[in-house]
Amino acid sequence: MSEHVSLDIFSHNQAAWDRQAEQAGPWSQPVDAAAVAAARAGDHRARLMPGPLPAGWLDQAAGWRILCLASGGGQQGPLLAAAGAVVTVFDASEQQLERDRLVARREGLTLATEQGDMRDLSRFADASFDCVFHPISNLYVPDVRPVWRECFRVLRPGGRLLSSFFNPAAFIGDRDPEYARQGLIRPRYPAPYSDLRDLEPAALAAKRAGGEALVFGHSLAEQIGGQLEAGFLLAGFHEEMQPTPRFVIDGYLPAFIATWASKPGA
Repeated sequence: MSEHVSLDIFSHNQAAWDRQAEQAGPWSQPVDAAAVAAARAGDHRARLMPGPLPAGWLDQAAGWRILCLASGGGQQGPLLAAAGAVVTVFDASEQQLERDRLVARREGLTLATEQGDMRDLSRFADASFDCVFHPISNLYVPDVRPVWRECFRVLRPGGRLLSSFFNPAAFIGDRDPEYARQGLIRPRYPAPYSDLRDLEPAALAAKRAGGEALVFGHSLAEQIGGQLEAGFLLAGFHEEMQPTPRFVIDGYLPAFIATWASKPGA
């Protein structure tokens, strides 16, 4: 199916994430008081992936202007604010942002929340932030390159983009439960994957009718190459296995990839 269908992907995925937040999914569960107390003591434990950040990526956040991009849910933003950062949380979902405001009210934290499309950060001036913290989320937009360009623009020279995304190989397998029961990986979907292009019409219609978020498994050329095209320099690279595998392939390669990209300058 052509990706150029009459569909407002942003609005569809915005509504899908509002529902996920209301259902308290894993990325919509606000941090507790103990985590905030630890962050105030210098151990913020903000996550790009299920595991901890690599050493040196963001050890100390105090005084940093941080944009938590597509990072609502009451987790990363409040922890970084408790660690002393000046935090703006930006997300498509108002319900995800409400989780951040809930923790801020509960713990006496100061943070700003902004609702919008991660591909358009025009409300922020050039060089507004020291760090963009961008956990796995760009699979919800069909073209990731505008995200990288906007991140580059809003960062100061010397600022850093900390981002994570799915390994594109994680999307290639047939999802028939019978193959999973047999422990088989049957390649079916070419990379980069797209729900709009690769799902059968009936499966796509069912996903849309059920309010599930539509996803796009961007290639490494789009993810890492796109950062380099935007002007970034790659300063760090990290891979991580899926701790709770959903598909057979998750047991054989790192499902998660994270990068530290730096904007050149002083």
